[in-house]
Amino acid sequence: MRRVAASSLLIPLIAVATLVGCGSSSPSATSGGNANDAVKVTGAFDKSPTVTIPAVAPTAKLSYTTPIKGSGAKLAPGDSTLANVAIYKWTGTKSKLLDSTYKMGPQLIPSGVGLPGLATALKGSTLGSRVVAVLPPKYGYGTQGNSNIGVTGKDTLVWVLDLLQQFPATASASGSAQSHGGGTLPTVSNKTGQAPAVSVPKNTPPSKLSVTTLIKGSGPKLVAGDTVVAQYVGVNWRTNKVFSESWPSSAQPTGAPFSFQLGGQVITGWNDGLPGVTVGSRVMLVIPPNLAYGPTGGQASAGIKKNDTLVFVIDVVGVQPPTT
Repeated sequence: MRRVAASSLLIPLIAVATLVGCGSSSPSATSGGNANDAVKVTGAFDKSPTVTIPAVAPTAKLSYTTPIKGSGAKLAPGDSTLANVAIYKWTGTKSKLLDSTYKMGPQLIPSGVGLPGLATALKGSTLGSRVVAVLPPKYGYGTQGNSNIGVTGKDTLVWVLDLLQQFPATASASGSAQSHGGGTLPTVSNKTGQAPAVSVPKNTPPSKLSVTTLIKGSGPKLVAGDTVVAQYVGVNWRTNKVFSESWPSSAQPTGAPFSFQLGGQVITGWNDGLPGVTVGSRVMLVIPPNLAYGPTGGQASAGIKKNDTLVFVIDVVGVQPPTT
């Protein structure tokens, strides 16, 4: 599955400078001589913000504020946070937008975000809040920078985060059991809170997409354009082996749910099989090659050949509709 990485906020998504308004203030706008404290962010929660960054050089001071204070739960240690985010690079007297999720759909920020200044800024924050963090290199990517997003070891970053939802690493389906699969389809365990075990039968896989509801959730139905938060296990029918999963394990202790936009950011079998599934459900998708990696010749890094049928067991643990 072509997935949006759980740490995609730390990797470039699509840098489109027109998504979020940005302005510059005069040097006289700095607060007490510290330019970092003079960064201003306005606009409604979960809407593209207007960000004003002083046209002077940033300082080495970590600065963070909460211009909008939410009334939701505090962020829990170890949980991943679904948020809309805008990231700016501030170098000398100039600044520019690096990335924004406000038009593409929010992303999950992993609990081990890796940026010390961002971790400090988010600590104790509540859902429904907007947090603004100004991260000098020491508090961001350090002297090595991050070439993936064009950040050098001398660049200061400005993060704007609207905190929407949070999910524990073991978030799972929460509905009522319906099926374990079986017969000519794989058999799946329905124990929640951990990765399901999948056993593939020895018969020939189905030639068309198969969707089986294993646990039926009571939440809203998924539609194209939604940002979906999910756990998954992917098994190759040919080998009966797991090739990818999101769940935490001894081999993958940092495993956690991940987010994607339904209708474009995942393989066709997911986009075709998940609409109409309710939040809280666990579903099994048996995906023929033409709706998986067949069109791209397989995925050698995961041991997937172009003619392989794939089995995904997906727990739909959350959804965020598109921002209107």
